[in-house]
Amino acid sequence: MLAFITKRLIQSCLILLGVSFITFALLYLFPADPVRQIAGRSATPETVANIRAQLGLDQPFIIQYARYLGNLLQGDLGRSYLQKTEVSTLIAARLPASLLLMLGAIVCELILGITMGVVAAMRRGTATDNTLMMASFIGVSAPQFVVGLLMLYVFAVQLHWFPIGGYGTFAHLVLPSITLGILGSGWYSRMMRSSMIDVLRQDFIRTARAKGLSRIRVLMRHALPNAVLPIIAMIGIDVGIFMGGIVVVESVFGWPGIGQLAWQAIQRVDIPIIMGVTLVSACAIVIGNLVADIASLFADPRIKVR
Repeated sequence: MLAFITKRLIQSCLILLGVSFITFALLYLFPADPVRQIAGRSATPETVANIRAQLGLDQPFIIQYARYLGNLLQGDLGRSYLQKTEVSTLIAARLPASLLLMLGAIVCELILGITMGVVAAMRRGTATDNTLMMASFIGVSAPQFVVGLLMLYVFAVQLHWFPIGGYGTFAHLVLPSITLGILGSGWYSRMMRSSMIDVLRQDFIRTARAKGLSRIRVLMRHALPNAVLPIIAMIGIDVGIFMGGIVVVESVFGWPGIGQLAWQAIQRVDIPIIMGVTLVSACAIVIGNLVADIASLFADPRIKVR
């Protein structure tokens, strides 16, 4: 177990190093000039050159990256070009909102996805199965902004059940969480259906039925705990996706998370913020997958660590 965790930690560090290098290289090659954003359109060439020199953007790529990496190893994510604030401070201010939305979305998609997948597997080949799988396909394919706007129109504008947008109360959390949950539940339901069908064919399920156990007890005690194992790994991936990839949903609902912070930084070519959010999202993916792997090892003793 210790050797496995050590190996994964080394792999995780190499992945994060690769993410930082690729992201920094892409931003370096990006045609937009952050210095022009800072100086303004009326700035003289001398002013632009001075700002570029102060920020160190006149140095070769390898020197800029080495300096950034050195600061990063000391826990310094840099300073925003336009907001003149430490990137770590900006991210820390937005992180609680993103974590809250991520938790709500994962809970919603698990409830919807696992329920749909189990019902579809138990009703395999019937109209219920086909209807649920079609609904999951629609949920996966639907654009985020369409689902978000539809939820706002029905439940906020027409029914007045929830606020139109904002942040701070449980009511503000419901609609964006359900929106993300609908979009993610399609993957979970299809995965859960396939896993459940495979488990229901196993010998230990037939043995449990032969012992006279009720159908619901066989399902909840024997089938579901084994069928849900592949879902654990998907949760680890979703952690990173929700940390940095929910810009549209945050914009529709006015949710002040790091996704919205990243979108604003991209519009302004604020490189330190873009790098900071990218690395935080990458760390979330790596940590989520590591925790999911370890949880799978403890949950299923059949998995061997080699």
